[in-house]
This record gives sequence, structure tokens and C-alpha cells, in this order.
Amino acid sequence: MSQRPSRIYKIADPADWGAALLSGTYTGSEHDRRDGFIHFSTADQTPGTLFRHFAEATRLIFAAVDPGALGEALKWEQSRGGEDFPHLYGDLPLSAVIEAHLLSRGADGEWTLPGDFLS
Repeated sequence: MSQRPSRIYKIADPADWGAALLSGTYTGSEHDRRDGFIHFSTADQTPGTLFRHFAEATRLIFAAVDPGALGEALKWEQSRGGEDFPHLYGDLPLSAVIEAHLLSRGADGEWTLPGDFLS
């Protein structure tokens, strides 16, 4: 990836996100903590991440994050399919979050994102 995006995305469990709202810092999911970094996706990678890691979820938080606010702790590393994914080696300060939405599946089972969320 030659040009880095102006937004990266975190998909989170609402309970984990609620704890972050109280503390001001998101420390990651159990999966993140096990891997030693917080997983993010780009807009193009988000559908694959949803399908692969959140197939059974019914409600999620989708957060758009400013990667520039994360400094040197953000690394781009090869992962699924040889693509570079953003990984944060540290906690996510909520001050870096541009916007976040609680989403539920529609009657058709599909997620509906706000119109310009993945921009």
C-alpha cells in the first residue's frame, strides 16, 4: 500500500467499548491482547474482517480512527492474504477516534453502515 488512508477502522464488542468510554482508553479485545496488538482494518479490508472474525455477532461498534494520532505505535504489517494491515502496539486513546457507531444486523442479516462511514 503506497499511500496510507486517513482513517482506519476498529470493530469492537459493545461491552469492551463501553469500558473504554469509562476509562478514555480502549485496551483491545481478548483476541487483540492475545496477539499483543490492537487489530485495525482499512475500508477495503473491513468486509473481510467482519466475515472472518464477527460472523456470529449481532451488535458491534464500528469506530473510525485517525491513524496519524497513533504515532509510532501504529505499524503496517502483512496479514491475511499478504495484505498490509494496521496494528497498534499499545492502547487506543479515544481522542484518536473520529466517530463510532453501534450497529446491529438488519432483518436480512446484513450490517448497514452509515452512508459515508467508510470514506
